[in-house]
Amino acid sequence: MNDVPLSIAPAPSKRRGRPPKSQTAARLAPPLPQRRTGTGELESVPVGDLETQCVYHGNFLELAKKLPDQSVDIIIADPPYNASKGNALSLDHGMLAGTGGNWEKIGQVWDDMSLEDYLAFTMNWLTEARRILKQTGSMWVHGTYHSAGITNVAMQVLGLEIINEIVWYKRNSFPNLAGRRLTASHETILWAHRGGKRAYRFNYEHSKTGDFSDDELKAPGKQMRTVWDLPNNKPRQELAHGKHPAQKPVRLARRFIQLSAAPGDLCVVPFAGSGSECVAAKEEGLHFIGFDTDQSYIEIAKARLINGRAK
Repeated sequence: MNDVPLSIAPAPSKRRGRPPKSQTAARLAPPLPQRRTGTGELESVPVGDLETQCVYHGNFLELAKKLPDQSVDIIIADPPYNASKGNALSLDHGMLAGTGGNWEKIGQVWDDMSLEDYLAFTMNWLTEARRILKQTGSMWVHGTYHSAGITNVAMQVLGLEIINEIVWYKRNSFPNLAGRRLTASHETILWAHRGGKRAYRFNYEHSKTGDFSDDELKAPGKQMRTVWDLPNNKPRQELAHGKHPAQKPVRLARRFIQLSAAPGDLCVVPFAGSGSECVAAKEEGLHFIGFDTDQSYIEIAKARLINGRAK
């Protein structure tokens, strides 16, 4: 462990009585305008000091301060898993071969922090995410055994209530080449709301009767369970402009949106990477705002957003 001092945002205080007028106004904020272009896509609109339909270059913690309190309907977060351990890594090296799959060792400097730093990082971005999330909103956070426990504890400390823990089973997972452990074939997804009154949207009927034919565990007409069988392979079009080492299939983010949001809602993606979640939001008719610190990935995301629907 290093000696970098922690800087963790304090947990929100619990106050009794009527909420401040600013909080009430945030909850009653009108929906975003639904103006559309000639091709039927949502036009960009201002939200605070930012614009929708845009992926911003910069740190979510800093740029999200430009968004108003309780202004976001759904947050889809794929933060670093802190899984790149045991090697001196460089951004120039990229993917490490033979390490058991990119959910086990991403091989990037941004994915290697001390435990103290990773806890502080998690508490801080979740604090900002909670601030901008509506009482009716949902947050979906990816993780693995490296990170999901820390995210779970941080959510509880901050007052975010976990609705479900989902196991994403990846039937086509990459084999463990070292032969020293079981093959990693699932990831964890935490679905949460901001805490307090349970007003979050859940499209229950869709969860039962929607088209989930790509999920071999989902029985038609039955309640959706918390184990999802979705392959991690991406159609060629999703990789045509480049890829990210932790890139998720668009179909996964579309499921989050279909379960807990509606067309015209605002989706925020704190760690946009190559843009899968932003693409999913666009395909589902949502406004979106993404953030990433790497301009090269932002260029991939922009190309994907310009070049249309994933097949």
